[in-house]
Amino acid sequence: MKLKKLFLFATVAAISFCSCNKHQTTETSTSGVTSIMCDQSFENIMNQEIDVFEYTYPEASIVPYYVSEAEAVDSLLATSTRLIVIPHKLSQDKIDYLESKKKNVKTQQIAVDAIALIVNNENPVEELSLSEIGDILLGKVTNWNEISPNKSGEIMMVFDHQNSSTVKYMRDSLTNGQFFAKNVFAQGSNQAVIDVVKKRKNAIGVIGVTWLNTNLDGMANGTDTTAMKIKMERLQRNDTTELSYEGNNMLSKDIKVLGVRRNDNPVAYKPYQYYIYTGEYPLYRSIYAICIGANGTLPHGFYSFLTGVISQKIILNTGILPAIMPQRQVTLY
Repeated sequence: MKLKKLFLFATVAAISFCSCNKHQTTETSTSGVTSIMCDQSFENIMNQEIDVFEYTYPEASIVPYYVSEAEAVDSLLATSTRLIVIPHKLSQDKIDYLESKKKNVKTQQIAVDAIALIVNNENPVEELSLSEIGDILLGKVTNWNEISPNKSGEIMMVFDHQNSSTVKYMRDSLTNGQFFAKNVFAQGSNQAVIDVVKKRKNAIGVIGVTWLNTNLDGMANGTDTTAMKIKMERLQRNDTTELSYEGNNMLSKDIKVLGVRRNDNPVAYKPYQYYIYTGEYPLYRSIYAICIGANGTLPHGFYSFLTGVISQKIILNTGILPAIMPQRQVTLY
């Protein structure tokens, strides 16, 4: 993995060098080549953001690295990356450090994300309380029949990465910082979590909610120019497709999304946009874009795009909550 990252960084550097050497061009807010670091759980959305930005500005190339939030922050502090997207603000001491290096730190919330819990369709469980989730994480509850009449067997909880922001969020929110029990496993990616839950009736997966809806417009990698043109037209006329986790996504055949309830509330909610907006779905967090690129550079141009109207419409279209979209545009389910 490290060798792959080094190769990709070298490729970006080589492209930048060749471009400058051959054409004698300088980086602008809408042209050039730059890399960014993005939290792994936000990968699906960031790919769509990059596709639209590069379609709008053909001379710009954004190379994303999907890493843990710690890796993203370390890269920013080392100034090897000028733009990161992570689920929290920088601490004041890190801002002070960057400013001591003559870097102007710009931070903007761009979305409110949610953590989804998924299980195999053969598992009869439909909802969990926050305390039940915490007990599973700590190994106090190890079998599904301790939750409700259930023959799914020993509980296997799966996350994306051992040091991911999702793990950190669940640990901070539900276990008071305590380490997880031996029935909790890292799979290496959000897609791997989905694959495990599809195959194992006893598994419960923890993923970013945007992974519940992929290929929303039937686009594989953003290479279909006609599809991208249609997407841009929809965004510009404010056409946001309503999404339903139960009806139109690849997960519905093998996987269901659990409702989650607060300990003092008998009603469980699923991670739909409206319940993220009202706070009734309890497992949510803010996503921030943080930039140290100077005005007129490509990182700053992409940062401005991420905090702008078109970007917010893209986020609205993915099933989570945009940070700065007018309230009347929130989709109700």
